[in-house]
Amino acid sequence: MSSFLAFDLGASSGRAIIGKLENDKLSLTEVHRFANGPTEQDGAIFWNFPQLCAELREGLRKALAVEPELKGIGIDTWGVDYVFFDKKTGKMRRWPYHYRDTRTNSPESDVWCKVSKKELYERTGIQCMLLNTVYQLAAHHRMHPEDFKESFFLTMPDALAYALGGERTSEYTECSTTNLLDPETKEWDWEIIDRLGLPRDVFPEIVKPCTFSGTLSKELQKELGCGPIPIIKVGSHDTASAVAAVPAPERGSWAYISAGTWALLGAEIDKPFRSEESELFSFTNEGGLDGKIRFLSNIMGSWLFQETRRIWNETKAPVTFAEMEDMARSAEPCKFLINPNDPSFVTPGDMPQRIIDFCKRTGQGAITNDGEVVRAIYDSLALYFRNKLNVLAKLLGVKYQCLNVVGGGTKDGLLMQLTADALNFPVVAGPVEATAIGNLLAQAMAAGEINSLSEARKVVNGSFEVKTYIPDEKRHAFYSTQFERFEKLAK
Repeated sequence: MSSFLAFDLGASSGRAIIGKLENDKLSLTEVHRFANGPTEQDGAIFWNFPQLCAELREGLRKALAVEPELKGIGIDTWGVDYVFFDKKTGKMRRWPYHYRDTRTNSPESDVWCKVSKKELYERTGIQCMLLNTVYQLAAHHRMHPEDFKESFFLTMPDALAYALGGERTSEYTECSTTNLLDPETKEWDWEIIDRLGLPRDVFPEIVKPCTFSGTLSKELQKELGCGPIPIIKVGSHDTASAVAAVPAPERGSWAYISAGTWALLGAEIDKPFRSEESELFSFTNEGGLDGKIRFLSNIMGSWLFQETRRIWNETKAPVTFAEMEDMARSAEPCKFLINPNDPSFVTPGDMPQRIIDFCKRTGQGAITNDGEVVRAIYDSLALYFRNKLNVLAKLLGVKYQCLNVVGGGTKDGLLMQLTADALNFPVVAGPVEATAIGNLLAQAMAAGEINSLSEARKVVNGSFEVKTYIPDEKRHAFYSTQFERFEKLAK
C-alpha cells in the first residue's frame, strides 16, 4: 500500500486529501478543508498567499498524524495566477493578484498593440480571456515594473510547492493556461514575451507533470517531525487533474465537463487544434497528462450559484445550495434565460440583481421572485452545455455518445438531469473529488506504481461509483423549443 497527499485548491475552498493505493484500488481520506477567496486591498483584488501557505502546513500536519509514511505531496490549483519572488531571498514580492481583478481591462494598450488578439490565438491556441496570465503580466509590468527586477515568478500551484521546499520550476499544464506557451513545443513563446517587453529571466523552467521536484524543506521537516517527503509535479492545473480522473468508457466518443466554479467543457485530443472557427467559438488548447491536449471552452459554472447565495446570505436569511435547488424546481422552466458568460457576471457583486438586469435588458420582462433567479441559472447552464457540445462536435468532426461530468458540480442532481435532458444522451456524473483523485494518480504515476493514463482511469473506474442520468424525452423536446431563443442571448 502506498499513500500520497493531494492539496486541491479551488477558487472558493481548498482541501488536503490522503490517497491510499492498494490492489489497484484508490481510497480517499480528507484530513483538512479550508475556505479560500479574494481579498481586497487598496482597490485591487488579491489572494492571501501567506494564509494559503499556512493552510498547507496545517493540512500536512494533520495528514502526517493519520499517515506518517507519505510517498509524495502534489498541489493543484486554478489557472492563470502567479506569484513573484525575490531571486536572492526567495521571499514573495507582493500578494498575488486575483484573476478577477480589473487591472487587465486595457488589453488594447497593454497587449494587442504589440501582439494582436488573433495572432495570440494562432500562436498559443488559448481563447481570449482578459484574466489570462499574458494580460495580467502586461498590466503588472505597466503598474509595478520594479517587481520584474531580480525576481522570478511561479504559477500558483508551483509557488505553493516552492513555499514547501519545491524547486523553482513551473509545471506544463498550469503554464499552458498563461496564453504564453507554444502548444507544439510545450515551451515559452519567447517571441511573444519579447514583443510585450517582459524580461525573459523572470520566466521559470517548465517541467512535465508526473515528475519529482524537490522535497519538503528542512525547516518544515523539523517543524513537523518528518523526513524529506518528495514534492511531485502533478497536473497542477486543477482541470488537468480532474480530466485525468474522468472514468472514460474504453469505447465510443466521450466529452467531459469539469464542473466547479468554472465549468470546463471539452474533449481530450492528441494535438492542438487551432482554426478561425475554434477561435470564434472560444475553444482553447490546454495541457493534459500523457502529452494530451485538453480542447475545451470555459463556461461560468457554480460561480453564478455561489455569488447569488453569498449575496442572499448577506442581505436575507441564510440559504443552502440544496434549498436553492428546491427553489429552482418550483419555478417555471425557461421563463427567463441568461448568457452565463456575459461580462456582467464575471466580477464579484450583486449577482441576483445582475441576472434581473440582464433579463430586463434582453426584453424578457421582470423577474419577480428568487426561484426565478435560480431557475434562470439552471436552464441557461444546461442549454449552454448543449450549445458548446454542438460546437465541439462540429469542430472535431465527432459524434459524442456520452458526457462525463466530474467535480463538485456533480452533487447538483437537478443540473445533471437538466443537462441530460438538454443534450438527449446520458450524463455520467462523478467522481466528485476528481481533481484530488487525478492529483493522487499523477503522483502514483511519477512513483512508477501506475504505468499510464489509461491505467489510471481503470483505477478510477474500479474505485469510485458514478451516477448516470438518462434524458427525459418530453423535457428534451421542451428544451429544443427553447434552444434557438437561448442561442440568440448567448451570442
